[in-house]
Amino acid sequence: MKYIDEFRNPIHAINILKQIDAIWTKPHMIMEICGGQTHTIMKYGIDQLLAGKVELIHGPGCPVCVTPIESIDNALYIASLPDVIFTSFGDMLRVPGSHNDLLNLRSQGADIRIVYSPLESLQIARKNPDKQVVFFAIGFETTAPGNAMTIFQAKKEGLSNYSVLVSHVLVPPALQYILSAPSNRVQGILAAGHVCTINGWKEYETITQKYHVPIVPTGFEPIDILDGIYKVIKQLESGDSYIDNQYLRSVHKEGNIHAQEIVHQVFDVCDQKWRGLGVIPASGMKIRQEYSDFDAELRFEYKDISSYESSECISSLILQGLKKPSMCAVFAKECTPSHPLGAPMVSGEGVCSAYYKYQRIVGSEKIEVMCDQ
Repeated sequence: MKYIDEFRNPIHAINILKQIDAIWTKPHMIMEICGGQTHTIMKYGIDQLLAGKVELIHGPGCPVCVTPIESIDNALYIASLPDVIFTSFGDMLRVPGSHNDLLNLRSQGADIRIVYSPLESLQIARKNPDKQVVFFAIGFETTAPGNAMTIFQAKKEGLSNYSVLVSHVLVPPALQYILSAPSNRVQGILAAGHVCTINGWKEYETITQKYHVPIVPTGFEPIDILDGIYKVIKQLESGDSYIDNQYLRSVHKEGNIHAQEIVHQVFDVCDQKWRGLGVIPASGMKIRQEYSDFDAELRFEYKDISSYESSECISSLILQGLKKPSMCAVFAKECTPSHPLGAPMVSGEGVCSAYYKYQRIVGSEKIEVMCDQ
């Protein structure tokens, strides 16, 4: 297939569903990692198409959702300082910290700017030499190369007024954390295609062998998702567990070597706290010593910050795949996109926002299948 409408073609979907019916014998539990995949599943009713055959478990694949609240509070503190221009992607501005969010802080006068590329932050730093410009670098392996490039370029140019607040996370350690948990229910995994585009899928081979779980790097269109699910079911029904790459048009085993090189040059692996999951060893990135002049955590002297999260929000259970958003007592009531209590309701990739947007509230909604809304 070549064109986008082919990846949303109902005839192709029906054919894959027939293939699933031909091999399916028992229910399976499959986790999709990426929040973009979750939104496709909700939008096109894929979860409802497969009801009774497959339970789709929503993983911690929304970078906004897993950014720890301590990082949000640190961002709020830096952004509130005089002579600071704080830059971020737009989806971070409404994520609640302990006491505030970046959008509200901006309304109070803080110079907080939305950028669409970290390179824009560099340009802002060049134009404002009298200001400290800070970029909030969050996300998985997907966004790390671009963020690393800004640090590399800032050092090359000698931009002393540019720094980066880093909260990067790595997918494979999180998968191992989930799969090794006593409460784990995941039998197969749809890996995030964009993450695998950068890092390839070599790292996942040891996971399939250790946990006997099929892993299929998968794209984000409805036909991609259905095909990925079929490939996982095929392995589960035969008792196999290996990597079967569905996203052939983007993912290769070795990944993007050049992107990996710049990441490894600027960042080092570290232990990292995930919102909802806790600290996972070797699951994050920190700026290497050679580039420490551009580390916002070292540049700004933090005052004591006491972080806490809403006691009503069950996002920790949702991000581990143990609960669905509709099981939360405050979902679509006290917690809505206009008044979010947790990050999964804020982000455009968050599972709670997907359930809210596509009306998975009580479990008996009208099925709207394969329609491009």
